[in-house]
Amino acid sequence: MYILVIDAGTTGIRSIIFDKETAIVSQAYEEIPQLYPEPGWCEQDPVVIWKKCVTVIKQSLEKAGLSSRDVAAIGITNQRSTSLLWDKKTGIPVYNAITWQDTRTAHLCKKKDKAFKMRVFRGVGSAANSLSGVVKSIRKTRTGKLLMTVSDLSFSPATSLAHIAWILSNVKGAREKTENGDLLAGTVDTWLIWNLTKGKVHATDYSNASATNMFDTFSLKWSTLFLGLFDIPLSLLPEVRESSGNFGETDPGLFGTPIPITGTCADQQAALFGETCFNPGDVKCTHGTGTFIDMNVGQEPVTSSHKLVPLIAWCLDNKVTYMLEGYLGATGSAVQWLCDGLQIVGTPSETDGIACSVDDTGGVYVVPAFQGLTSPYWDPLARGIVVGLTRGTRKEHVVRATLEAIAYCCRDIMVSMEEDSGVAIKTIKADGNASSNNFVLQFMADLLDVEIERPVLLESTALGAAFLAGLSVKYWKSQEELKKYRKVDSRFHPVMDHAEREKLYGKWKKAVKRSFDWA
Repeated sequence: MYILVIDAGTTGIRSIIFDKETAIVSQAYEEIPQLYPEPGWCEQDPVVIWKKCVTVIKQSLEKAGLSSRDVAAIGITNQRSTSLLWDKKTGIPVYNAITWQDTRTAHLCKKKDKAFKMRVFRGVGSAANSLSGVVKSIRKTRTGKLLMTVSDLSFSPATSLAHIAWILSNVKGAREKTENGDLLAGTVDTWLIWNLTKGKVHATDYSNASATNMFDTFSLKWSTLFLGLFDIPLSLLPEVRESSGNFGETDPGLFGTPIPITGTCADQQAALFGETCFNPGDVKCTHGTGTFIDMNVGQEPVTSSHKLVPLIAWCLDNKVTYMLEGYLGATGSAVQWLCDGLQIVGTPSETDGIACSVDDTGGVYVVPAFQGLTSPYWDPLARGIVVGLTRGTRKEHVVRATLEAIAYCCRDIMVSMEEDSGVAIKTIKADGNASSNNFVLQFMADLLDVEIERPVLLESTALGAAFLAGLSVKYWKSQEELKKYRKVDSRFHPVMDHAEREKLYGKWKKAVKRSFDWA
C-alpha cells in the first residue's frame, strides 16, 4: 500500500506517491497557468486546477503500475490564501481563483484598517501591550495575546478575507446567490476536497484556516469581527477539521474504488511537519524563490513584538500546535538576479563555487530588498542596495555577498523568534531547492551558531502531507516513528568565532538601515 499526495502549488500541481520508507515511487506534474487580467491582478482558473489534479493522479498511478486499490490514503497540501467561490448546486466557480500574489484589494484593506472598530481594537491592544511590561500575566492569557497581536494588525491583500470580499462586491450576482445560500467558498484544498468527494465534503483544516485572515487562531473559530467588517457571511465558509483526519473519500467514478482523504495541510506547515519539527523550538527553513522560516512554539499561541505571523501549524489528536513564521521576499530570486539581471553568473548552481573562490566579500554587502523588506522590518519602501564597493571589488565578491545576505536575513528573523518565544534555537532543518547551495547553509550555521541539517528529500512539503494522511489510517503508527524515515543528507556545523560573527552582523545591520524608506 502507498500514500498519494496532491501538492497544489502556485505554479503547478503535482501527484506524488510515497512508499512506507518515504521513497518516491512515482510522480506527475502539470503547470497551472497564471492569469493577469489587470496590472497587479493574479488569478488561476479553478476548473483547470481541478482537471489537472485528476490528470496528475491518474498519470502517477499509471507510471507506477498501481490502481486506486493500492493507495491507503490521500493527503493534500496547497498554496495558502488563494481562494474562490462556487455554486454548490452546479459546482461552477463564479469567478477565477484569486491568488496570494494578487494586490487588487490593497485599497480595500487600507480602508478597513481605518475602520472605527479596528481603531478601537488596536487602541485596546496597544494599551495591553504597554501594560504587559508591568503586568506580566497579560502575556500569558489568550485574551491578552490576542489584544497584543491586534495592536499591530493590518489587513493584507494576499489573504482570502480580501479576495472573497472583492468577489462578493464585484462579480454580478455573487451577493444575491450568497444570500440565497447557493455559494460556497474556500481555499484550494477545500475546492479539491469538494470535487474529489463529488460535493459531499466542504471542509478545510486548521493550518489553512489560520492563514486566511478570517480565522481567530486564539479562540479557534471563524472571526465574526473580521467577517462582519468585510461583509462576508459565515455560511459561505467550510468546516474546519483536524489536519490528520477524515475528509471523506474520492468518488468511485474518478479513479475506481474510493480512496480515503485523510490529511490536508497548508504548504509551509506541511513542510514543518515533514521535517519532523514536532517540539517547541524546532525550526525549519524553506529556501525557494523566497524563504519561509517557521518555528514550532507548542500548544499555546505566541504573540510577536516583531510582526512575525502567529499561525496554526496543525491539529492532531485534538491538540493544536502553533507556530511563528517569518518570510523573506528575495532569496532564490536574488540569486536569479545575479544570472538574469547582472548577468555575472550563468546558473544559480555556479554561485556556490564562485562564493568559495574568495575568502570574504571584500567588505561588500548586498541588501536584496527588491520589493521592500519583509520580516522583521516590514518596510515596503526599502529598496535593494550594494554597499562597500572599492576598486578592488570583483564579481566574486558581489556573488558571495548576495549569498551571505540570505543568511543575514535569516538571522534577523530567528533572533526575533527567540525573543518572541523565549526558546533558544538549537538546530535548523533546511529544505527547498535553494538549500542545495552548500555555501549558504554553512554561512547560516556560522552566523547563527547552530547546526543546520539538510534532508535527502528536499520536497518536505509533500512529505508532511503524506505523514499526516498516513497517521490517520495507521500507515505510520506515531510521530516518533516518522522521525526514523527522515533521512539527513548533510549537517553543517558552525566554525566561525564569536567576535567575527558579531562584527559581520553589526555591519549588516548598518547596511540594512541604508536601504530603508528609499522608494
